[in-house]
Amino acid sequence: MHIDPRRSEAFIATVDSGSLEGAAARLNVTPSAISQRIAALEQDLGTPLLVRARPCRPTAPGMRLLQFLRRRALLEQEFFAGQAEDAGPARVALAVNNDSLATWLLPVLAPVLLDEGLLVEFVLDNQGHTFALLEQGRALACVSGETEPMRGCTVEPLGAMRYRMVGSPGFAARWFPGGMTREAARRAPVMVFDRKDTLQTVFLLRHFGLPEGAYPFHYVPSSDPYVQAIRLGLGYGLLPLEQCADMLASGALVDLAPGLSVDVPLYWHAWRIQPPRLERMGAALVRGARAVLLPLPGPGYDNGDLSIRG
Repeated sequence: MHIDPRRSEAFIATVDSGSLEGAAARLNVTPSAISQRIAALEQDLGTPLLVRARPCRPTAPGMRLLQFLRRRALLEQEFFAGQAEDAGPARVALAVNNDSLATWLLPVLAPVLLDEGLLVEFVLDNQGHTFALLEQGRALACVSGETEPMRGCTVEPLGAMRYRMVGSPGFAARWFPGGMTREAARRAPVMVFDRKDTLQTVFLLRHFGLPEGAYPFHYVPSSDPYVQAIRLGLGYGLLPLEQCADMLASGALVDLAPGLSVDVPLYWHAWRIQPPRLERMGAALVRGARAVLLPLPGPGYDNGDLSIRG
């Protein structure tokens, strides 16, 4: 069966923009034309492809189609790049969590992106949700906490990010003058990344018996401002060692719970059949991550259903 390129283009643009109007603006046509093209594509394939809500989202068959169309586009780019010396670079969408992007990921990826002539679009979400972006076809590979691969995909262990509970010296003196205790933690404001972030919740419940809601907290859903808020003494929270090691060494931050840490395992998910450049990029990412992250714990490790920020 032939898939009409204008109809598939309208479908992808609608999913990416989240609306018929956004797709119409991207493709310089009317929203009615976008709707007609998608309806025709649905008729061609004999199944609904799009939930027309706000935002628009693909149905289960729509997710499978989106996966196929994205992979086909990348394979076409790879083929034509081999046929023409002036062919443009290929673009790849990667789903990653904010803390990885803010710390180890770019230094690992930059050399291979330059060598392979790849353009990257980072799709950010919580580590527990990046896998869903791969399932939905919004990304061609992802860094995730999921240990099992999706059908047709492979999974490679990357390593673990270690988090410490830190605060500014002034914050520690004000809220934890006698050390971090359960009673003091009930009053001290906590920094939380967003509503998907369970790092602090699990840490405080596990080590101090404090359930969610038993303490005040801020939401700061951006990596650098999150660190800045902790440094300014607005609250305390868990930071990856890649972000806070130098500040701990200089005394700009203090470890509020010495001896206690959280290790969050990460895995690389990618399609089993993929273009050579994407395969080489994935192999370089796995090697680089294993060189900078902590080795993953052995069998039977329980991370307490933690969700890494971002």
